[in-house]
Amino acid sequence: MNARKFLQVALGIVTSIGGFLEAGSIATSAQAGAGFQFRLIWPIVLGTLLLIFLIEMSGRLAAMSQKPLPAAVRERFGFNFFIVPLIAGCIVDFLVLGSEVGGASYGLQLVTGISFRVWAIPVVFAAWLLLWNGTFGIIEYGVSTLGLITLVFAVAAVKLRPDWLHVAAGVLPTLPQHHAANYWFLVVSILGATVSPFLFNFYSSGAVEDKWTEKQLPENRLTAAIGMSFGGLLSIAVLVCAACVLFPNASQAQTYDQIQQIVVEPLGPAAHYIFGATLFIACLGAMTEVSLDSAYVCAQGFGWNWGENKSPRDTPQFSLLFSFFLISSAIFSLLGVSPLGLTIFSMAFTTLILPLIVLPFLVLMNDEHYIGPHGNGWFTNSVVFFAILLASILALVAIPLEIFGASPS
Repeated sequence: MNARKFLQVALGIVTSIGGFLEAGSIATSAQAGAGFQFRLIWPIVLGTLLLIFLIEMSGRLAAMSQKPLPAAVRERFGFNFFIVPLIAGCIVDFLVLGSEVGGASYGLQLVTGISFRVWAIPVVFAAWLLLWNGTFGIIEYGVSTLGLITLVFAVAAVKLRPDWLHVAAGVLPTLPQHHAANYWFLVVSILGATVSPFLFNFYSSGAVEDKWTEKQLPENRLTAAIGMSFGGLLSIAVLVCAACVLFPNASQAQTYDQIQQIVVEPLGPAAHYIFGATLFIACLGAMTEVSLDSAYVCAQGFGWNWGENKSPRDTPQFSLLFSFFLISSAIFSLLGVSPLGLTIFSMAFTTLILPLIVLPFLVLMNDEHYIGPHGNGWFTNSVVFFAILLASILALVAIPLEIFGASPS
């Protein structure tokens, strides 16, 4: 690999790590650690493994077909089929975007002491300005690189000196010893936070914007494997911090004020502001990606001009779409809806719709018309299919149990 390609891969991995952790991963991992110590590391590992496959597949599809995932699904299956995952994806994106706006606003509340409800509109306006005037490179490399501030969780985890053998044991699935409904609901939420459809939709659209070809396939594999693996380790670091700080005292992780203690205790009072800044930057980056994903999916499905690298004048519907999603998603924060509560449930419902997105994706990855000689092998097909099937079954069972049965305690 020459120096230029090595730099591209390194930058891709860095931005993948910086862009991985956002409100969903922080909230679900923190609640898992606070409630069940290290026992819920395994769904993070499972979700990260599945995400590696899906990210690599989305990049491969874009490079070989020059089509992003939503456009390929629309072409292959027709609009009457496409409208179902389109509507489901837009609803979930709207909920996730609302949780990210709330998370970014709450980060500023922690830093300034001013209510997150006041910050909602300024946060949305800042993200809109970034999208309206920026390019895909700025979103992909600039904002995601700032997201490396989330490495603070890794530093805190190391400083807390957990029993690493005990941590490693959490990689193996176990049955819950208490609060079974909440346990399985958190499993579903963690999977939704890790395997969010916006991640691979955004990735495939970005690959098309960057004009990837077959030559980029090796870099694509490295970026997916290494970047997502390190991102998953950051989620585990959040869980470890919560397990060490909150679990021993039976403390809850029901608000970001409580979650901030997982870095304040090992790193000192100043970490209060670091956590606030981390939450703001991580969620701001996710806001831009989710907004673009919503616009990408709709514009590609309806055949409109799209592209963050193009002027809004050349992509009026696309630009109107990300503007609409961003502005309307502020309603949750303005109404005072708990950002953390919205995050947990939006992650769970994300898992519920995964089959609608992933199963057509698998068909495309075995269609020579789109993928040429680089189709999936039996192992990739099997891992993705059975992981999605397992996640869906868990979601169908755990979500009603959590809503109508036990509550977190």
